[in-house]
Amino acid sequence: MNNISLEQDENLSIIISHQMLPQDYQRLDLYFSLPVEMGISSTTLNEESYFHSSIKSRCAYYSAQLHLPLVQSRFISQQKGQQDDYRVNLNLYSFQIRIALDVDIKATLKIKEADQFFTQTIEISEQIGGLLKKLRRYTPKDKKLSPFFENADNYLSWHVEQSFLMLLTKGPKSSEYSDQRELIIEFCRRENDYRDQKQYNSQVTLNDPNRITNKMRLLQRLIEYGVVFQKETRHLNTNLKRMVRGTVTAIIMAFVMTLVLNARSSFTEITMVLIAILGVIYGLREIFKDEITGLIWRRIQRGLPKWQNVFMNNATKNRIASQTLWLEYINHKRLPNYVSSLFNKRRQQNRQAAQLLHFRSDTKVIAKKFLPGYGEIKQQMLFNLTPFVRFLKKGEGRLYSLDNNKISQQAVERRYQINLVLVQSNKKGPQQLQRFKVTLNRSGIINIEAMKLIDQPLKA
Repeated sequence: MNNISLEQDENLSIIISHQMLPQDYQRLDLYFSLPVEMGISSTTLNEESYFHSSIKSRCAYYSAQLHLPLVQSRFISQQKGQQDDYRVNLNLYSFQIRIALDVDIKATLKIKEADQFFTQTIEISEQIGGLLKKLRRYTPKDKKLSPFFENADNYLSWHVEQSFLMLLTKGPKSSEYSDQRELIIEFCRRENDYRDQKQYNSQVTLNDPNRITNKMRLLQRLIEYGVVFQKETRHLNTNLKRMVRGTVTAIIMAFVMTLVLNARSSFTEITMVLIAILGVIYGLREIFKDEITGLIWRRIQRGLPKWQNVFMNNATKNRIASQTLWLEYINHKRLPNYVSSLFNKRRQQNRQAAQLLHFRSDTKVIAKKFLPGYGEIKQQMLFNLTPFVRFLKKGEGRLYSLDNNKISQQAVERRYQINLVLVQSNKKGPQQLQRFKVTLNRSGIINIEAMKLIDQPLKA
């Protein structure tokens, strides 16, 4: 079983990633323990609204060779295959370069020693320079293929330049390594001049930071064609909900009509009293119809899947995988014992009243094989926690301390802790459980602490 990873994505979002093989099956359960003082419940945060606004899934081809020296040199020549074949192979190669570069840049940013930092940065620049040369060696002469190449070349050149400029900005500063720094700057300058020479971007676009950034985001989506799968989301139980609504309406209408006929038979003429009674009856119908329908529907829907994502290769239109999703608030009685025991391992002072939110994902890979060179697909689920902090207090205060006869003070911020239990299982091996402590404030995630991974035998 492939171990799953849970990491911070942006200020207030986490991303869960795992790989899957052809015809593989994977079930993921995520239990959020949200402190009551955060003010989150079914009343303040509807499950369906949170799902559509803050939970995103994506699926793409994946290669374990994530670092630049290991990027596969896929065939991107225009001499063989059809137009779609060239575009997909070009995009696969470009996409893999981008992912590998991002991984290596992220690893380099963690280096604090200037010597190691600049050595690693120069090595990455040489590797990415070689990969770009290899890409440009196959510049197509066919005008039908040129736009695909130009889009990929333009985006990669810009992304490479931005990545290294960001690296120099955030990396350690040292005057002793000015020569190495100049080498990286010169590399970025060459990429900039290359795009100008090719006239990839107009001067109007270059002069507006928003326009050039948005254009590159568009090009990024274009190179994901055939690599990142197209997603189609379907609502489940729609017909069942209609049936419940129709049945409840029919029962209420039958009851109301009985009352109306009884009231009418009690009066020989139409009077103000009869009109008032009929008005009350119909008013009560409107009041209770929606409440009764909602109550019955919540009972019936409990435990049922709500959505299904179907992932397709947008080049071939073949179905690659399907993902069935659940999201609902649960009480402690519905919490599995092995999950409850993990929550109870917290220190006594950290145990507080909490609202439980359960997310479940069942993913099945339909494809029997993938494109040549790719033995796995990677599925990612992004959870935006911004709705969780919407009701939090800013909570800034002061901490006072006494130093001899002098009183000092310093600002403190209010922090909250969300506990997560992630359960991964398939039909073969044991379940894997892991608890995470997510510390956050209104501005962002402060820290994610992963507890020990536990194997839980499957029950027969």
